[in-house]
Amino acid sequence: MSRVLYKTKADRIADAAIYTLLALFGLLTLFPLYFVFVMSITPYSEVLRNGGFVIFPSAFTWEAFDAVFSSKTVPQALKVTVTVTVAGTFLNLLVTTMLAYPLSKKYVPGRNAVLMAIVFTMLFSGGLIPLYLVVRATGLINTIWALIIPGLVSTFNMLIMKTYFENLPAEVEEAAKVDGCGDIQTWVRIVLPLSTPIMATLGLFYGVGHWNAYFAGIMYLNDKSLYPIQVVLRNMIQTPNVSQELAIANPMTLAALPPETIKMATVVVAIIPVLVVYPFLQRYFVKGMLLGAIKG
Repeated sequence: MSRVLYKTKADRIADAAIYTLLALFGLLTLFPLYFVFVMSITPYSEVLRNGGFVIFPSAFTWEAFDAVFSSKTVPQALKVTVTVTVAGTFLNLLVTTMLAYPLSKKYVPGRNAVLMAIVFTMLFSGGLIPLYLVVRATGLINTIWALIIPGLVSTFNMLIMKTYFENLPAEVEEAAKVDGCGDIQTWVRIVLPLSTPIMATLGLFYGVGHWNAYFAGIMYLNDKSLYPIQVVLRNMIQTPNVSQELAIANPMTLAALPPETIKMATVVVAIIPVLVVYPFLQRYFVKGMLLGAIKG
């Protein structure tokens, strides 16, 4: 016998209050992004007329984006960032899965010792200076690999993936081995296709981490042609001469544009790729996190 639950007037008022609060928090979260975009397309004259704070511009201009993409620095920085993000995320997922899969098997010799050594790195680290010395000794300084290899594996992400592998049905792998598949074939042909949710989730974590990283670029790179977009943004914030930082061929292009507008346009260029990619991976996000975090 089915029962129909009816909401009382107090329940409907509570729901309305909750939805209103959530909508307000959502607007507060989106407002900084909206403000940055509006400032990047608002003419300088209107910015001055409104005291530097414009919410609903009466006119639009794309001069700031023209200046950004006509520069030598931003397109090169975007190229470096895309390369690091794509190559780094691929290598991150490859190495993480290759480490997590054998550690998910209790019969692997030395499994507990390796796990203990890996978890130990979550609590204690050598420090910044030893890390720099290791990177320098391996010849990675001033190369694009310095942005990828030092952070090749995240211990937290590896443990999530290990737990996900432990939750996969053992019967599927046993059936594959009965059919003649070895460990590598089972991993490639059975385990990885079943691990799409966790791969997409951790790939998003790794990818966003690479896209937003700037400290490694500051610490390991001296060649400006290797700077990722976040390092360029950081340098633009610290310098009053934006045209020099962007290496624009014709500095007169910036004569009618304030430095803040150029900075806002560069921020928009740096944000859009992540906003475009995220919706395609969102459907895997919750499922991957839950299956990778819950045992049993």
